[in-house]
Amino acid sequence: MMLEERKKIVLHEARRAEELGLCRHRSGNFSLRDKESGLICLTPAGVDRTAMTVADIVVVDGAGKVMEAAAGRRPTSEVLMHLAAYDARPDIGAVVHTHSRFAQVCAVLRQEIPAVVAEMAHLGCKKGRIPVAPYARSGSPELAASVAEPLKESDAILLASHGVLTVDAASLAEALLKAAYVEEIAEVYCHARLLSQGEPPFIPPEDLDLRSS
Repeated sequence: MMLEERKKIVLHEARRAEELGLCRHRSGNFSLRDKESGLICLTPAGVDRTAMTVADIVVVDGAGKVMEAAAGRRPTSEVLMHLAAYDARPDIGAVVHTHSRFAQVCAVLRQEIPAVVAEMAHLGCKKGRIPVAPYARSGSPELAASVAEPLKESDAILLASHGVLTVDAASLAEALLKAAYVEEIAEVYCHARLLSQGEPPFIPPEDLDLRSS
């Protein structure tokens, strides 16, 4: 796939995230990696997604060096986190970071989300949960370092007091779908805890293995 096509995909999925309500204002960021060249197309810092164009998408290499950017454009402030995700998971090619409401509630509480509904099976959760990465300041090397371990057990994680990070082998659309699932599951979990005044029943991890279905 040509670099320009990858840029178009990044722009399209970034706008979809806005339409789906998974990101508001200028929060959230998105990237797509070419596994052959190692080049990464990602959203720029400080640009409203509704006004963003293909020309605004920035290209960096695996070390974060800017290889292509329009005048005045720079990579998202979370570029280090994206690079860390790719380093921790060589198998992936797409990263999505969103700030959806119910998932953020769980992130603020440092509350991992257990498998309360079957949709969890689409998130690659090896331990039957959406784990929480330790808190670190947004955009910092410490935040980047915090995502490595939780990503080894799940394609979807929470960032403490921050938001959601999801990954996929190759498709940015699938990574965004996973972020949508996280928000839906988080909403169900929050309501279930409130109504039951405690922890709701969980689905056993072995029942989440799609390979057996």
